[in-house]
Amino acid sequence: MANIQDVAQAAGVSVATVSRFFNDRSAVSLKSRKKVDEAIKQLNYEPSVLARNLRKTESRLLLVLIPKISNPFYSEIINGIQDVAINNRYNILLCETDSNPEREDIYFNLVRNKMADGIITMDPAVQVDSLIELAASHPIIQCSEYAVESGIPYVTIDHEEAAYQAVRHLIQLGHKEIALINSHEKFLYSRKRENGYKRALEKDNLPFNEEWIIRCEELEFINGQLAMRKILGGNNRPTAVFAVSDLLAIGALKELHHAELNVPNDVALVGFDKIAFSNMTYPALTTVAQPMYEMGKLSAKMLIDKIKGKEVENVTLDFELVIRESTLGR
Repeated sequence: MANIQDVAQAAGVSVATVSRFFNDRSAVSLKSRKKVDEAIKQLNYEPSVLARNLRKTESRLLLVLIPKISNPFYSEIINGIQDVAINNRYNILLCETDSNPEREDIYFNLVRNKMADGIITMDPAVQVDSLIELAASHPIIQCSEYAVESGIPYVTIDHEEAAYQAVRHLIQLGHKEIALINSHEKFLYSRKRENGYKRALEKDNLPFNEEWIIRCEELEFINGQLAMRKILGGNNRPTAVFAVSDLLAIGALKELHHAELNVPNDVALVGFDKIAFSNMTYPALTTVAQPMYEMGKLSAKMLIDKIKGKEVENVTLDFELVIRESTLGR
């Protein structure tokens, strides 16, 4: 196999010129560029990307930490990250943490050992102390979920206001008994969305029933189904349900169908995220749309800026309440 010395000799230029050609073509004269191009084609030379990156102490690799690859919420965010990364000549590595500290340490070590240039984390259960320590010397961006006290830049939406508007929509339709299917309260988004739910009830002096708040350990379809079953098994059945995730809402919808209840006439239903499946249910699900693709693009741009040593600011993006058949018709 040809090496860089062979290319230099065939082109009649120095090794330093060939090196500059690969690292910054604009630093090489047009005449020398043509000679090096011809030599590369003649020798069928392929430069070692790994060697070049090691010399420049960069890997051109960005880590994307997510708790579950199976959760469709992350797919559009990942698409946004990938598009920006590719346009800037970076690759991405998806890292499923399963919210497991030992797995997270493996990925953190990739950055510590310069095998990756930075991290975008979307794991709501990430080890905050370890993340803060790593962020002191390495580029990190938080996307969607974030630790307020970390000081690490983030991209998100106003989760409390989004939940507030979703529940206000139900109230304006005439609902007075509204249940909440939530995830674990240890997550920031869970607490903020519950705050929005409670604030909407308080605004109209509506009853707050602790039995109507069901907290799930996992954002899985089955958890939404079981939560809805528990709500329906209570003494008083609410007329509407707000779920903090479309996956939970779709599970709840299946249980309502199983109980032969009409949605929305018997029970109205609102989800959160606007995953693709939310428009494939019967009836189609009213939901809060997060700008997931834009969140991904922006978080990748912010991370690349941090890698370049630039200052970045926290960003809170807009959301939209998408009203569909699961709340209409009452």
